[in-house]
Amino acid sequence: MIYSTQLQSATLIKRYKRFLADVELPDGRIITIHSPNTGSMMGCAEPGMQVWIRDTNNPKRKYQFAWELSETANGVLVGINTILANKLVKEAIKSGVIDELQGFNTIRPEVKYGDQNSRIDLLLENETRRCYVEIKNVTAKRDEEVAMFPDAVTQRGTKHLQELMSMVEQGHRAVILFNISRGDVRSFSPADEIDRVYGQTLRQAITHGVEALAYVSNISTKEIKLSHSVPVICS
Repeated sequence: MIYSTQLQSATLIKRYKRFLADVELPDGRIITIHSPNTGSMMGCAEPGMQVWIRDTNNPKRKYQFAWELSETANGVLVGINTILANKLVKEAIKSGVIDELQGFNTIRPEVKYGDQNSRIDLLLENETRRCYVEIKNVTAKRDEEVAMFPDAVTQRGTKHLQELMSMVEQGHRAVILFNISRGDVRSFSPADEIDRVYGQTLRQAITHGVEALAYVSNISTKEIKLSHSVPVICS
């Protein structure tokens, strides 16, 4: 996916109220921007970090600029916009990047399903089978080049895994796909040190037939797209 407008650099002053952040522009102006990420953004929202923001070109918005990328001290770009995850995965399925999710005729987003009032991120269908795909945007990592999720306790994420297990019991395919929005990792594992229950539920889901995939994105200030898979390690 190519960004519709050129990203601009800024320096992060602080993030607050989950959806807002103050940044300093290169000309010294300080503005408030929208943060399209409700997670903790562990390691991606440190004061003084360089960030990349997008002009929404929407005069009706209260905050004209939106936060898209954070840049680590090592120069690694991290895609913090969780809204893009579903679009990136859908694009990667259509272009054949995700081998495991080929062979379906239709892709439908945000379809109601399950017993807990949920919506699946993507529902793939062909003449004989359905595949329910839940997508999680991953920005956190450990020092040893391991991406991890979640970066905060997530009861909602645990619920989604339970719903996927229910779909498998009904005879459908079910996939949890971790969209890793940074390029400096070689594997993925659940963040048991942050949310032990989620990690346990993920392992249970895999045992019950839910497929766990992890794909890394190539990121620049002009484009972001899924590139390749990495192992999911739950030992």
